[in-house]
Amino acid sequence: MPSHGTDLFATTYAIDFIAVKDRRTASTKDWRTLLTTEPAARFFAFGQPIVAPASGRVVAAHDGETDHAARRSPPSRVSYALTQAARARAGAAALAGNHVIVELEQQRSHVVLAHLRAGSLRVDVGARVVAGQQLAACGNSGNSTQPHVHIQVMDAADPFTARGLPIAFENYRVWRRRSRTPVLVDRGIPEEFEVVEPL
Repeated sequence: MPSHGTDLFATTYAIDFIAVKDRRTASTKDWRTLLTTEPAARFFAFGQPIVAPASGRVVAAHDGETDHAARRSPPSRVSYALTQAARARAGAAALAGNHVIVELEQQRSHVVLAHLRAGSLRVDVGARVVAGQQLAACGNSGNSTQPHVHIQVMDAADPFTARGLPIAFENYRVWRRRSRTPVLVDRGIPEEFEVVEPL
């Protein structure tokens, strides 16, 4: 099954990373968490640096979409779900919000980093970037219910025609579900609900 429930826009193997502390995604939990939307700034991910996962050249960069309120509550998620089809019809850019696409050196592939914070993009099209270089900050733009970074790898720069490619990560520590002891991973793919940290 595709990771995001579809192969559209090359999202077949896409992964969403959400920042957590003690397995919580936000610093505050109150009546808004249960009934309505919340400020994006409550969430640990909001404003965190987003870095290039590998070296390459920026082939697309989009900024200027607003960061919208976060939606953890069931009522706010229902209303948001009802507008999902309209966002999908608007295309990949409407779903990605602020984003950057980097053509990776040597791999003949392109990595997308999406849902970036408005006004945080630090690179322009044509810029060469190196692994670990900050490209932007994490936001809540596009098709996002809470601040997180969406990452996907594609075989071409255009998500309308590209196919999604599998992703692997190197040198990280993972806490599996219900485990208090981390496992070191040389190369792998984090699974849903695992907590990961780079080495």
